[in-house]
Amino acid sequence: MKTLLAIALVTTLAGCATTPPAAQRPQLYPNATFNKIGESAANAEIDACLAKAQAAGHSPTASDNATAQGAARGGVMGGVAGVVGGLVTGRGIEESLKHGVASAAVGGAVGAAGGAMRPAHVNPTYRNFVQRCVSEKGLEIIGWNQ
Repeated sequence: MKTLLAIALVTTLAGCATTPPAAQRPQLYPNATFNKIGESAANAEIDACLAKAQAAGHSPTASDNATAQGAARGGVMGGVAGVVGGLVTGRGIEESLKHGVASAAVGGAVGAAGGAMRPAHVNPTYRNFVQRCVSEKGLEIIGWNQ
């Protein structure tokens, strides 16, 4: 029961610790078009392309469910380590399996916390969409702020 409470506490804290990704914004090279229309108009063009990408169904971040993946990896690694550790120290199969289950619970909670705090991955399709849109307007992207 204590183990379940510890897992719930760590998972809850991990969920609170996550922060949304910072707004991704392309950075422009001051080419002839940029110099002609000015920074304000260039930023308006970028805003229009960002909105167009999202309206087309592209999200700035890739959804890979990092929390669940971290929990699965941590649970497996913790469980295996617990069972092997129990067998190596001569605890017997039954005691080693109990140790493995407890280790899997702890490993899963730690893995979930680590996955939840990992920064969101960039969606390359979103960036490519925005880059093409911006380039069609005569502007040149030299990088992104994220």
